[in-house]
Amino acid sequence: MPIIEKEESQEHIIEGRKTFFISPDPSLFPETYLEDYMARGYETYIIGDDRYCPLRAKIEVIIETFTDSILFFYIDSQVKGIHWDRYIKDLQQKYAGRILIGVLYLKRTNEDEKKQFEKYYLFDVGIQCGCIGLEYQKNKNFALIDKVMYANQACGRRKNIRAICDTKSRVSFISKHGQIKGSVLDVSLSHFSCIFENTLDLQLYEKVPKMLINVNGFHFASDAILIMQRPKNGVMLNVFVFSNSMGQQGVESDIQPKLLERIYQLTSDKAKSLMRVKFEDARKHLRDYMTDDELWDAGYRDYEVD
Repeated sequence: MPIIEKEESQEHIIEGRKTFFISPDPSLFPETYLEDYMARGYETYIIGDDRYCPLRAKIEVIIETFTDSILFFYIDSQVKGIHWDRYIKDLQQKYAGRILIGVLYLKRTNEDEKKQFEKYYLFDVGIQCGCIGLEYQKNKNFALIDKVMYANQACGRRKNIRAICDTKSRVSFISKHGQIKGSVLDVSLSHFSCIFENTLDLQLYEKVPKMLINVNGFHFASDAILIMQRPKNGVMLNVFVFSNSMGQQGVESDIQPKLLERIYQLTSDKAKSLMRVKFEDARKHLRDYMTDDELWDAGYRDYEVD
């Protein structure tokens, strides 16, 4: 059973459209927004600058690793060695057609300054995801950015984000033949897939009441309907859709926040872990394989390499 997870995990981390917010002001865009955006189908991350790995190197890693990405740059942040207008223009030219770029800034009271921003980034540079002025009140910015992500299809082709589960995630239910046990492979707010220890005696579209599910330590019960079976690596993969008491797809409303928390944790932890490894590789490249002149040419002008 764990073999399926290992084979799919790396591929799954990379797949799917992701949105990265580059160096935002936490007073305007707090990290708590990210889990709430996941509930709406958006997989989002915050990328900041640090001396461990320069922001330019991180951006290159993200673009090369996550090939279906949207990047929103907060251009009022001060990042050593980066002039946002030139840097974003260079990225747009270098990766045209490969990434989508948007710009965030603190809303100006000067209307001419706002028009100047929009003219430069939207028309001169040609970014596709907008030039958005953030409000001083952060509670307004959640909805503002939500609308922008919706307009730019930040969900990609996914309606719900699917998290690959750990090896301890389990499922069980009582059938006419006794207790059936299995392993949960992945889960979203609407579906989960699993494999069972014994042959499953169920018909497609049959409803199973009160399935007991453990997702990364979160235990809950839910009705579910078997919607697909297919052989994979010598075992039978079973896909269920959750069914709540209202007869709708999905778990009960009181379960959803805690399940979302686990999905967010599983998804973001894996992606952040992958990024840490690749940022470390990028740092080693800067440290071991580039001369001071090459660092200058690459744009890391103001960074010291330890």
